[in-house]
Order: sequence, then structure tokens, then C-alpha cells
Amino acid sequence: MEARMRAWLRNQYRRALFRPGLLSFLINPHHLSRCALWRDISLLGAEAGSGRLLDVGCGSRPYRSLFQVDEYIGLEYDTPKNRVEKSAELWYDGDRFPCPDASFDIVLCNQVLEHVFDPQLFLFEVARVLRPGGRLLLTVPFVWDEHEQPHDFARYTRFGLRHLLSKAGLSVTTHRVTLDDGRVLAQLFGAMVHKRITLNLWRPFYHPVSMLIAFSVNLIGSTFGRLIPSTGDLYLDHALLASKDGGVE
Repeated sequence: MEARMRAWLRNQYRRALFRPGLLSFLINPHHLSRCALWRDISLLGAEAGSGRLLDVGCGSRPYRSLFQVDEYIGLEYDTPKNRVEKSAELWYDGDRFPCPDASFDIVLCNQVLEHVFDPQLFLFEVARVLRPGGRLLLTVPFVWDEHEQPHDFARYTRFGLRHLLSKAGLSVTTHRVTLDDGRVLAQLFGAMVHKRITLNLWRPFYHPVSMLIAFSVNLIGSTFGRLIPSTGDLYLDHALLASKDGGVE
């Protein structure tokens, strides 16, 4: 019973790292950013439609429940560590996706493009495996700290993304940005404190201090979002939908 309870608590904690909710607000130092991504992926996923979906860089598939598709296939970069830790059916060698041409209706690529050294080659592969009329749902940071070093290579503006996608034969149909108000300041501060202070704490202090920081930052961020309106050009992440055949937005 005790082991089952610990497993249940671990599962709830992992869910709270991605999903909106009270538990996330209380314990997750990235609550503001993850909630915004969850909302936009949900909206764009409904717009993307159904069929066969390829989740590129699928990790633990945190957004699986947001898609009503016939088949959901995970693709991950092929390393010994990923083979153990990631939930994927297909493995990417860094050059070519192991998929036939025009074999998917939707490609989901969530917070991956910044870790790709040759983004144009990568997007050509995305376009290759999409069927005519297929959709790419892409999220990628605009303002974030370096992460997963040394495999963090780029940050993108709206204009840079549209240029790369256009060269790959993909046209943006919907483009959203997240935390384009005072919340961006609170989220960056919370992420910095979590990385520089919380992660270096002695283990017994980690969870209580992390919860205190997360709750404080999320509360302040929610207030900042109301007090400091959008400037239009400072935001955290992109979330966009692009079509292999579509016209420009």
C-alpha cells in the first residue's frame, strides 16, 4: 500500500509539471509557462484535426490527451539514455526521420527546434513526412534561459520562424505567443531562482523551499499579468500551426 501511494504521488507530481490546476500552481516553478503552452496546444490541436500524428521529441508524451487522432506515434533522438527514458516507437539519427514520405496528417514538435543544430534540414524532414494538407503544430521558445546545455542552439522571432517554415514549404495559418505581459518577468525570475537556488539545496529542504518559491512566483506572476499589459514584442514562447499546402495567415 505504501509503495502504491508513493507511485501515485510521483504520478501526480509529474502531471502537475505540465497540466494546469491547483497542484501545479502550488508546486510547479514553471506553472505559468506550462499552463500557457497547455492552453495553446489544446486550441491548436483541435484546429489541426485528426488522422495519424507524429510527436517529434515526444519525451513522456505529456500532451497526448489533447489530441483526438487515429494513431499517435512518438519519435525521439537516438541515444542510449533516451532509449531508456523516453516513450517512443521511432528513433531519429539526426539526419532523416525513419518514416515514409507523406505518411502523417499532423506533426507535433514541442520545445524541440531550439535543440536542433540544422533547423532547416529538420523542417524539410517535417514537411517530407506530412501528407498534402497536413499540419505542423510547433512550439518553440523566444525568451528563455539556456537549457539542456550544450544542446541549446537558437531562439527565434516570428519572422525567423516564418522564413524557415516557408523555405520548407510550410505556411503559417495560426500564430500565438505565450505570456506576452507581466507574467513573462515573473516566470523568468522563478525559473532562475529554481535553477540557481532550489536545485542546489540539501535534499530534505528541496520540496518545501521549491513549493514556497513556486507559489510565490505564480501568485506574483498572476498579479503582474493584470498590472503590466502586453507590449506585443516581449513574450515567452511561440505556438503556431503551419500547413504543407496552406496560405499565409
